Amino acid sequence: METQPVVVITGATNGLGRLAALDLARGGAQLALIARSPQKADALRREIEQAAPGTPVDVFRADLSLLADVARVGRQIDAHYPRIDVLINNAGVHAFSQRVTAEGFAEMTAVNYLAPWLLTDILRDKITASTPARIVTVASQASGHSGELNVRQDLVDTAGYTRRESSKVYGRTKLMDIMFTQELGRQLDGTGVAVTCCDPGFNVTGLGRDLPLAGALEKILTVLHVGDPRHGAEIIVRLATDPAFADSTGGYFAVKTAEPLECPKAGRDKTIQRALWDATAGLLRDIRHPNAV
Repeated sequence: METQPVVVITGATNGLGRLAALDLARGGAQLALIARSPQKADALRREIEQAAPGTPVDVFRADLSLLADVARVGRQIDAHYPRIDVLINNAGVHAFSQRVTAEGFAEMTAVNYLAPWLLTDILRDKITASTPARIVTVASQASGHSGELNVRQDLVDTAGYTRRESSKVYGRTKLMDIMFTQELGRQLDGTGVAVTCCDPGFNVTGLGRDLPLAGALEKILTVLHVGDPRHGAEIIVRLATDPAFADSTGGYFAVKTAEPLECPKAGRDKTIQRALWDATAGLLRDIRHPNAV
């Protein structure tokens, strides 16, 4: 008897993740939702039941800005499922001023890059043992505006920035997601795990929550059909399920067309991608292996 594929997804209670989760449920997936808010997770569970009655949904509570929490929930999910068919790293944040987590990391770096890196690393063996399987990470066209990289410095940079400067900082975290995807793709080449990332386009959902009048602006753009989040959700679901991407290794794909995109020049070289990987692994070693001597 054919079993339902297990799809682990972060950031599913809002925006693109919510729409993608509903589409995946309609497609027959079993969902593992990583969520910070139990109330939002319960609301999504009810939506999923209406959209696809009987869909198995498990909720795992975690704050993705805290890497110890990411490690804990990763180990919990690894122990819970005998197989994982798809991991979707969708959660993200655009902070318009610097916020430093209790662990000493810049919040955007922690949520947008370090958390998906760590979660993927913890679930890597289970996913590889579940082949054919997929890892999908949501990047952004903002990655092209990040400027030059200083890998070791940028990972731990907590310097303040203005609202205008925030776009560059956000773009840097998304560039790291593309670099991580392409390095991981090389590492898993030939294993049966498809590793991809995408540009979900401009989306109005959760548009600049820290900005004044963001709610009103979101309503206006929605009426004008600007930034339709369904397009972003569609590319996520395609990369997670479409047979055309079953053998993709390290690909970065465009919203709507699913055309392949190049990693921005600042992070394109394999050497700097590997340097980022090694620096990240070193930075997170104690969190990844808390009992190591």
